[in-house]
Amino acid sequence: MSLPRREFLRYAACAGLFALSGRAIAGKARPRVVIVGAGYGGAACARYLKLWEPRVEVTLIEPNPRFISCPMSNTVIAGLNDMEDITFPYDRIQAVVDHFVADSVVAIDPEKHRVSTASGQRFGYDRLVLAAGIELMFDQITGYDAAARKVIKHAWKASPDQTGMLRRQLEAMPEGGVFVMAIPMAPYRCPPAPYERISLVANYLKKAKPRGKIIVLDGNPDIIAKKALFLAAWKKHYGYGTENSLIDYRPGNVAVAIDAAAMKVASEFDDVKGDVINLVPPMRAATLTALIGARTGDNGNWCPVDYRSFESTEVPNVHILGDSILSNLSKAAALANNSGKLCASALAEIFNGRQPDPEPVLTSTCYSASTDHTAFHVATVFRYNPAEKSMEVQTGGGVSREESAKELEYMRGWARNIWADTLGLPADYRFTNRF
Repeated sequence: MSLPRREFLRYAACAGLFALSGRAIAGKARPRVVIVGAGYGGAACARYLKLWEPRVEVTLIEPNPRFISCPMSNTVIAGLNDMEDITFPYDRIQAVVDHFVADSVVAIDPEKHRVSTASGQRFGYDRLVLAAGIELMFDQITGYDAAARKVIKHAWKASPDQTGMLRRQLEAMPEGGVFVMAIPMAPYRCPPAPYERISLVANYLKKAKPRGKIIVLDGNPDIIAKKALFLAAWKKHYGYGTENSLIDYRPGNVAVAIDAAAMKVASEFDDVKGDVINLVPPMRAATLTALIGARTGDNGNWCPVDYRSFESTEVPNVHILGDSILSNLSKAAALANNSGKLCASALAEIFNGRQPDPEPVLTSTCYSASTDHTAFHVATVFRYNPAEKSMEVQTGGGVSREESAKELEYMRGWARNIWADTLGLPADYRFTNRF
């Protein structure tokens, strides 16, 4: 079977790149890259680094046995998908990298270029990539101790104990009961996600428990993402702004304390009781970034990086991906995935004695469901500005004019595409998500 000319040239160019990269580091010790975290950023970085520079020895360290997606996890809470629908194997990534280590990193020595794991293993590196996500700051909320966390769930790191448990609590909530959600002040992982969760919980209550109510304590002064679209959906579907509204939205209410026994959340203005409480604590960059002194930005909460390679500006030879970085980039899956690729490209250039792209471009697309049959999106394009050393929003993005069923189809396709791209799932992979 013959290839179209365009496809032939593309494959030929790729083959030429690999040949050049092979010659460039031939005869030298293989560069070693350790990647910590196999989420959207880490897994994508590992996969594309091996694709673009196969001679690099890649060690990927991840404690979880399977990949569980935070995007689409709100659909599980609302009963539109099951946990298995957003859970995927790591077998394709395991087959690509040189070493896949099922363990947790407990120490990093940036001077000796070495990481240590909980089981006592040690791995040396030439470059280290930290894609460890976020740390939840439970200590910022009085009473949110280990005992309270058995009852009060955040569901901001998707898992059976978090996402699945919140779903079961919602199902067990009595008719006429109250679901309380507390949203932290920005920045936090995935800005639109709380408002999508409110929408989908309202969708569930409208059908299953129509006398139920949602009370939202938002630490922010207003809805911080896709405001017009969420408000339009709430008014259209859930009676927002009327006496019969399913949603009681209270901005500027920072949750400061929880009484799990009394099922009560306290803010600076209100004490609110609920039958189910979903309390999302404040966040900062992953603990590992603090261990090496990379978490210096925004009062020591986030990690400044050089956006051309995502190398830490504080710790040389350490690259930081995803939600941990200090940036105007949204803390979102699409940007983690794309920053993983950008980092992989930069590392391939560095190992071949070249400079990374001086003006890289990143894109992000984020979908939010408003009901069980409609959704909307926002898309953003960023380009690096060398003079300002910052990522700047470019023309070419946009936001939906309104929710639609067509956008829900796109949302489903977006999810399947980013799962496949991140994890290397084959074209014939059988996805099970209904929503």
